[in-house]
Amino acid sequence: MRISTHEPVTQLRRVLIRECGEPLVDYLQMCPKLLVAKPYWNYTRATLLRKSVAEMLCRAADALPADYRIAVTEGWRPPHIQRRMYAAALRRWREAHPEWSELAIRRIANRFTAPPNVKVPPPHTTGGAVDLRLVAADGSELDMSAPFSRRSSLAYPFASKGLTAEARKLRQVLREALEPTGITNYPSEYWHWSYGDQGWAYRGGHEAAIYGPIEPPGYVPPEGDDTDEPLLTVE
Repeated sequence: MRISTHEPVTQLRRVLIRECGEPLVDYLQMCPKLLVAKPYWNYTRATLLRKSVAEMLCRAADALPADYRIAVTEGWRPPHIQRRMYAAALRRWREAHPEWSELAIRRIANRFTAPPNVKVPPPHTTGGAVDLRLVAADGSELDMSAPFSRRSSLAYPFASKGLTAEARKLRQVLREALEPTGITNYPSEYWHWSYGDQGWAYRGGHEAAIYGPIEPPGYVPPEGDDTDEPLLTVE
């Protein structure tokens, strides 16, 4: 298994995709123990994941200590939202580092937000990737990033240095519930887990990914979400 804090697009491009045809399912219907987390972005989210991924989350939810629940920030993401999210990432890094070259901006944006790419579909558009956090049994939020803000890139890696003991403990609790199911973590983002996509195949040394881009039958983007304008964050 490869352990790296970065998975370059150039490496992922070499991973073949052999689509298995597994459908998307509503993860809330399949696993009532799961919760929907407060969003970070101002768009309508679908509660969809590939069937195997939803089953893995069900097993992880059952394995958690009684004090905790898993909240899903996002699973499947439509391509037009991915484009808007990438545009927002570029804008954020340009504003933060006006002295950087455009190449440097895109390299750092690519590390934390998947660019639209035919050969390397953004993980969430495959239905195999999911962003998660741990919450209390009553659904109240827990701080998994302290002493950093949740927007600080210093807190992104799973094993971020300088975390409080409580934040490290929460991340470990989440990992111990998830890893036995077969889903894997992208180390640059403690919240991002996936199965079946190119990232999962790269991390595990699998011959090919089994999930490519997918849209649910009859899916129509919600009114107002069919634009490439950059997304805004939810305060």
